Amino acid sequence: MNKFWSDMVKRAEPYVPGEQLNVPDIIKLNTNENPYPPSPLVREAILEELEGQLRLYPSPTADGLRLAIAETYGMSKDEVFVGNGSDEVLAFSFMAFFHPGKPIRFPNITYSFYPVYAKLFNIPYELVRVNEDFTLRAESFFGSEGGVIIPNPNAPTSLYMELSSIESILINNPDTVVIIDEAYIDFATVSAVELVKSYNNLLVVQTTSKSRSLAGMRVGYAIGHPDLIEALVRIKDSVNSYTIDRLAIAGATAAFKDREYFDYTVKKIKKTRQRLIKALEEMGFHVLPSQANFVFASHAERAAVELYMQLKGEGILVRHFNQPDIENYLRISIGTDEQIHSLLRKLQQLLPVPRQR
Repeated sequence: MNKFWSDMVKRAEPYVPGEQLNVPDIIKLNTNENPYPPSPLVREAILEELEGQLRLYPSPTADGLRLAIAETYGMSKDEVFVGNGSDEVLAFSFMAFFHPGKPIRFPNITYSFYPVYAKLFNIPYELVRVNEDFTLRAESFFGSEGGVIIPNPNAPTSLYMELSSIESILINNPDTVVIIDEAYIDFATVSAVELVKSYNNLLVVQTTSKSRSLAGMRVGYAIGHPDLIEALVRIKDSVNSYTIDRLAIAGATAAFKDREYFDYTVKKIKKTRQRLIKALEEMGFHVLPSQANFVFASHAERAAVELYMQLKGEGILVRHFNQPDIENYLRISIGTDEQIHSLLRKLQQLLPVPRQR
């Protein structure tokens, strides 16, 4: 360790993202990106913004984008916060609502940025073990001293927690903030946003990276009681008032306004997801009941790491986690029908013929 490093740097254990290989024609099914381009309105909005506006600072409050998000969910602008990707929104949330000395709770199998932030900001945490089928018991999150954060659907398992369970967690943590991280919610059933009006300790975090095809633009947002939003603004303005650039504000605003295109791509991804699950199960995979834009699958006769390496050698990237309890699972993003067809064809070559029952 360098002698000039601060204590924060020394305790940091940086998050490791999925592989980003600069290889032509690779089939990239490892980082849960949307396989389809963003709405055509996004391009139009960005081109319009390019005409002489980049010399000016962007709006520090991004009111137009916040209003577009608020209208999408039937909320007010004061209940919406925007940031440079949902990871930044989550980082600000850890700083705004969680306290050193008071342990927070999150699942032991979950988004691996949570322990990174907890260690960085010196926040103790308690891991809540998932059930054998990877589901979560709401009761395990009751009475947390420092707060709760749960992805819904969970990553990397793809499983969805019903709103009744989330509401019970809120009721049983009245004095701490409960963060529901909904990066994949548009591929599931119902968002927890509808609970915001009833619970002032609920913060829902979402992103434009998945369902709105803007992973390269880095726009995330949070929806919650105005008091929670004010806390996030205070943190943001103490770090960088201009976290969202002009092109991102314009593009994301346009994406929220094109509801028809959004519905079309989400429906298409869900349809491909069901086809992939059915095909994998026919090949002998155990596939969890996904409500995300990816599936989580294991094969009884082939090690996941072996399949991962063989697929990578064939130019197909999926995600493997070298972690207890899930080391024999692969996380596979939903690609285009053509990409999924190529994946399935290659798996058929790599796997033994399933035994007839």
